[in-house]
Amino acid sequence: MQNPFTTTFSKNPENSYVYTEQTNVILENFMYESPSESVYKVTGVRGSGKTVILAKVEEELRGEDNVRSGWLVFDVSPARDMLAQIAAMLAKAGFGRKPAKGKSLSVSASVLGTGGGIGLSSDRDDAFFDIGVEIEEMLKSVRKKGKKILLGVDEVSKTAEMVQFASEYGKWLRAGYPVYLVCTGLYENIMEVSNVKNLTFFRRATTVKTEPLNAVRMAETYRRLLGIELAEAREMAKLTKGYAYAFQELGSLYFRKAKTDGLSDLMPGLKEELFAYSYEKIWEELTEADRFLVKLLTGKAEYKREEVLALMGERAGNYSMYRDRLLKRGILESRQAYVSFALPFFAEYIKEYCA
Repeated sequence: MQNPFTTTFSKNPENSYVYTEQTNVILENFMYESPSESVYKVTGVRGSGKTVILAKVEEELRGEDNVRSGWLVFDVSPARDMLAQIAAMLAKAGFGRKPAKGKSLSVSASVLGTGGGIGLSSDRDDAFFDIGVEIEEMLKSVRKKGKKILLGVDEVSKTAEMVQFASEYGKWLRAGYPVYLVCTGLYENIMEVSNVKNLTFFRRATTVKTEPLNAVRMAETYRRLLGIELAEAREMAKLTKGYAYAFQELGSLYFRKAKTDGLSDLMPGLKEELFAYSYEKIWEELTEADRFLVKLLTGKAEYKREEVLALMGERAGNYSMYRDRLLKRGILESRQAYVSFALPFFAEYIKEYCA
């Protein structure tokens, strides 16, 4: 039997998918004839399921009923010329306008996936060609035909391509074109794009933060896919703290375990995978201030506010700022006046590798 759990980042887990409310929040809005929200920014720590939320939204809108109602879904890579990709997809979907006499809009095969650009071929002067203008003409046709387009962008960051695209997209919003955007990214990367001058729409767009997976749904998935008793499945779910990558990794390790191995025998392997493929990168991306605070929180399971302030000493005045940033990044979680790590075994990683 094939392992039903998926441990590859950015891959949609088919058999071991655990339903989340955030996906429904986005889809419910898009099901209206005129959605009230046009842009969603999905943020969260690495391995928390951002890409899965995007993939599930795209999967639903690609469904037969939604296609009949006019939805088209375009996956756009932020690593290449995003406007060129969108123009190519629109042209391929049949929305290219008839070029002026003597000119032709050429969408090369490279735009469609092998790396290149969209251009205007002509034996005359083509100096006035503008891809933004061309796309707007196509979008007029999209609107006229009663279609809606979802643009999915995974792992955005502040690049020249992303800023150029976002600037054009703001114009499409103001013009009322039926183009909707769902993008994912780390909190700090989303904030960098949000703070770009003249991208007010992106700053104000709805932010959807990944949350821990539901403990009951995780336990039921473990029980169903691994054929184990509910008590053990619940213990496994508890160990993961709802962290999506840990949930998949523990399930995969259990599926491959020897018959004589117990749950405790899998912990070294789980920690090794989390430390090497997730936490090392998370640590690298933390600021000096973030590292200062998280190092103080490794002594016990959770800390009361007053305890943290005492540990911070002269830097106690910055506690709220440091804490809020780590909460938004998905590294800490709060319970009333207490804070603790949202990621399983993250304190152990810090003590063992970041001292």
